[in-house]
Amino acid sequence: MPDAQTITPIPHGAWPSPVTPDMLTAQTIGLGEPGTDGDTRYWIESRASEGGLRRLVRQVGNGQPVPVTPPEINVRSAVHEYGGGSWTARDGIVVVSNYADNRLYRIDGGEATPITPDTHAWRYADLLLDPTGNRLIAVREDHSLADTEPVNTLVQLSLDGPNEDGGTVLVSGSDFVASPVLRGDGAQLAWLAWDHPNMPWDGCELWKADIAGDGTLTRLRQVAGGPTESIFQPRWAANGDLVFVSDRTGWWNLYRAYPGRDDITPLCPMEAEFGKPQWVFGMSTWDFAPDGSIVCAWTRDGAWHIGRLPGDGGELTAYDTQFTYFDGIAVQDQTKALMLAASPEEPGQVISLDLDSGNAVTLRQSMDITLPEGSVSIPEAISWPTTGGATAHGIYYPPASTGAVAPDGELPPLLVKSHGGPTSMTSAEFSLGIQYWTSRGFAYLDVNYGGSTGYGRAYRERLNGQWGIVDVDDCISGAMWLAEQGRIDGARMVIKGGSAGGYTTLAALTFREVFRAGVSSYGIGDLEAMTRDTHKFESRYLDTLVGPWPEDKATYDERSPIHHVERLNCAMLLLQGLDDKVVPPAQAETMAEAVRAKGLPVALLMFEGEGHGFRKEETIHRVLQAELSFHSQVLGFPHPEGVSPLNIENLDRSS
Repeated sequence: MPDAQTITPIPHGAWPSPVTPDMLTAQTIGLGEPGTDGDTRYWIESRASEGGLRRLVRQVGNGQPVPVTPPEINVRSAVHEYGGGSWTARDGIVVVSNYADNRLYRIDGGEATPITPDTHAWRYADLLLDPTGNRLIAVREDHSLADTEPVNTLVQLSLDGPNEDGGTVLVSGSDFVASPVLRGDGAQLAWLAWDHPNMPWDGCELWKADIAGDGTLTRLRQVAGGPTESIFQPRWAANGDLVFVSDRTGWWNLYRAYPGRDDITPLCPMEAEFGKPQWVFGMSTWDFAPDGSIVCAWTRDGAWHIGRLPGDGGELTAYDTQFTYFDGIAVQDQTKALMLAASPEEPGQVISLDLDSGNAVTLRQSMDITLPEGSVSIPEAISWPTTGGATAHGIYYPPASTGAVAPDGELPPLLVKSHGGPTSMTSAEFSLGIQYWTSRGFAYLDVNYGGSTGYGRAYRERLNGQWGIVDVDDCISGAMWLAEQGRIDGARMVIKGGSAGGYTTLAALTFREVFRAGVSSYGIGDLEAMTRDTHKFESRYLDTLVGPWPEDKATYDERSPIHHVERLNCAMLLLQGLDDKVVPPAQAETMAEAVRAKGLPVALLMFEGEGHGFRKEETIHRVLQAELSFHSQVLGFPHPEGVSPLNIENLDRSS
């Protein structure tokens, strides 16, 4: 490598980068929903080059993973729009949900046979095969009733089909149900339930009942939970106890319910989170080992850890691994557990963890890419003071390159990322999408603003009634803190985000004068329209984040960027899928029209065949190049070679 003094300085943002759009699409595999059936491992793989098609793959022993599902089946559920829990397997029988027609398919011997009717009205998730019989239990979302919101129930279906009635209803009466789990002998069923306006992380209930072979439930009783206690991932112990995660102390910790003693006991009380916000079905942060101990993951200060805990509680023993992210934990046998994992320098992968030694074997990596040494930005967990005397958190990534230096005295521009949800979190794991920017000379701040998970219920509740205020304050204070530290150029700060993060972006650009520009992907500009038009799962979400609607209509108007465009003062890039059912395209179109009318720089890109999140290869390529061109033109660094200039309306008028 040449001496740094011999390298011609290149402005930040224009550095040549080893990270290409192809790496994020053609060379990257999406991995998800790992699970086991005896000595067989399963997980979902998806590729942008195939339009985001999700295939279930199987690995037996040390053999190569092979597809289980044919190309015409897209293994994905549409329940709650976000899906999850889209497959199950037992004794070699596999059942999957097909996104194209919402039908369930049984795969036995290689052929996929539908076991539910050819109607798009019924959607299924959280699939559960009865270990003792020929039945399937699932969450069903019924869209057949006109002019009413969908009806969510737990149903029992025959594995042989045809289930013309959509399944026998087992549990009904709540707005939402999730996480069905059968006791080992199949004689008892447990599940979660909650009602509007709660989201599952606000409060839900854990129920159990005796279940007969025909699906009749008797002796229904509530085990735990309530309107202000969130329960996550119940499972039956071998002796019939229920173990679950609860935030009753303010932190999502593990508990065990002893039915004979009418007692619920904490297993490992600590200021850490063993659970996650249940945005999708089938989530798993822990599982029983065959000896009754618990293999579990927990997060603290933006990093995840993995360890083992005695089944009745006691000392938590952490495994020493390089990984800082874990998900989808499924114990396979006496000595191994399957899961997703990632580290600051390693991409997401499916691993098999040896429960005795703690050694991890990689079964599948999301990408087979090696970046030059020194070109990977290593994340740093940071905290900073924010409004009201609070402390906010985030992950900071400095620029990194082996072959570029900036001109003397030039500080890097900053991209501030506001994550979606907003009840979600970011963690310190390798992201090629972030490295795309840091390797080009950008600094990057991934903000866990108030309302994020991973820091306890009190931190999560900082956003209650304050969405559009606390999140914006925390993003701004983080950016300004970095500028005060002399780490970034305070005159070239950009905020970006998707969905709820897009709302934070739009609110920051509308109500504050801090950022030079913003990039909103399928973001919310009109809170009232979001409440009126969105799907059932989130239709009352804003009751907690903003206030009850329509009673608090004035607050919705006050916080909606679309009603205050006269306060905008900077450039904006809007990215939107035309098939989005969560944030309708009209939100982006209306926002762009208002910015355009004000004479501010604006670009709007709409993508056919894309929903809430971009999955197609051509879309992802276009988005990356459009955003890079946008930053180049707005922040004033040389336009990258090989990237088509983005047409930004009103750009000349703003200069």
